[in-house]
Amino acid sequence: MLVLFYFLALVAEVVGTIGGFGSSIFFVPIASFFFEPKLVLGITAFFHVFSNISKLILFGKHIKMKIAIKFIIPSVIGVIIGALLIANQSGELFSLAIGIFLILFALYFLIFPSQAIEASNKNIIIGGSSAGFLAGFLGTGGVIRGAAMAAFNLEKNCFVATSAFIDLFVDISRSAIYYQNEFIARDKLYYILPLILISFAGSYIGKLILEKLNQDKFRRIVLILISIMGTVSVIRFICQ
Repeated sequence: MLVLFYFLALVAEVVGTIGGFGSSIFFVPIASFFFEPKLVLGITAFFHVFSNISKLILFGKHIKMKIAIKFIIPSVIGVIIGALLIANQSGELFSLAIGIFLILFALYFLIFPSQAIEASNKNIIIGGSSAGFLAGFLGTGGVIRGAAMAAFNLEKNCFVATSAFIDLFVDISRSAIYYQNEFIARDKLYYILPLILISFAGSYIGKLILEKLNQDKFRRIVLILISIMGTVSVIRFICQ
């Protein structure tokens, strides 16, 4: 089962890099089939730290620092609030919550694939804080920040690099809170070691594919997959 889990984690990293949504939107629902909710959040946060580091190594020269700095503060504040809130929850509604989020997210971007958002400081604060909160509470939220970042019309390599830089601060913040609240105990840290290699391998493979792929067509396929994963999560909750 662990071999299957790590293989799916690699797929999530590759697809997340190509689609521009980040690996967590795939990794969280996948991991929830193998582990209990709080352990899923803990593993996801640590995995995402190394995932973002790998993207910065591969795409780091393309970072738009001025845009990144504007997003970091509201994102970190949001993730701290979200992580502290989920730390006091039992996790029973996790499958339902992540399932509904994935379905709504996929449907929105399938219906409005090029929805324009104004590149204003107000939208940066709303997008950054909302994305941070969802990352802390559900384990994934970077896609919301991505929608706000789209207003700046960044070239795809700039988008990946800038998003990864912002996300690194978000993931370090929530990792500290999750670890402090024992989401991932010391005897479970060994789960993370293979994920370090997977994060680098998946990001590199995704980078190679991204250079040769029509990203718009691929994103549509990815959104359909996300909606299916959300539906499966909801059904799983109902059948518990």
